[in-house]
Amino acid sequence: MNTTVDNYLVAGCGRCPLGNTPACKVHSWQKELTLLRAIVLDCGLTETIKWGVPCYTFNGHNICIVSAFKEYCSLSFFKGALLQDAGGVLTSPGENTQAARLIKFTHTKEITKLAPVLKAYIYEAVELEKTGQQPVFKKITEQAVPIEFEQQLERNARLLAAFKALTPGRQRGYLLHFLQPKQSKTREARIEKCIAQILSGKGLNE
Repeated sequence: MNTTVDNYLVAGCGRCPLGNTPACKVHSWQKELTLLRAIVLDCGLTETIKWGVPCYTFNGHNICIVSAFKEYCSLSFFKGALLQDAGGVLTSPGENTQAARLIKFTHTKEITKLAPVLKAYIYEAVELEKTGQQPVFKKITEQAVPIEFEQQLERNARLLAAFKALTPGRQRGYLLHFLQPKQSKTREARIEKCIAQILSGKGLNE
């Protein structure tokens, strides 16, 4: 067990002003998160904190995380799309998510009932890492690029080189972020705000 996770369960992730207050989302799901933590640790994974939340690894490879949201808490698998999901409980976090899958919970009873299934999924995820299986990601060339960003890349060779140097995941994150607004001016504003971050070689939320 990791003492940093102990602190997370008491004070939250600390990434917003609500941390360590009754309004923190973690406080709404302490019992559920603690139970999920016990189930994952019982499967022999290594516990740490990444992105402000408990993350569980096998031989240094990310397997799953537990997280608190406003309406639910969850157990998320990094390569959930590769799991067989015999129980039919996995869902995608978003329409553009390719590999990750999660299971949502709103009560400890749900977790207790699914405990054997959760363990089976965790062991299956570990086997995926042992065999080196990888999800097939959509190529960046298949991802739509907003015209406003295309114009920026055409005018700025340095920006083009920096963007190409980013990992496919970081590139995709930016493109999805740029594509969200319906208005061209809003897309342009988003792009302008992210140029320095792209030039520094960082992803959208780093």
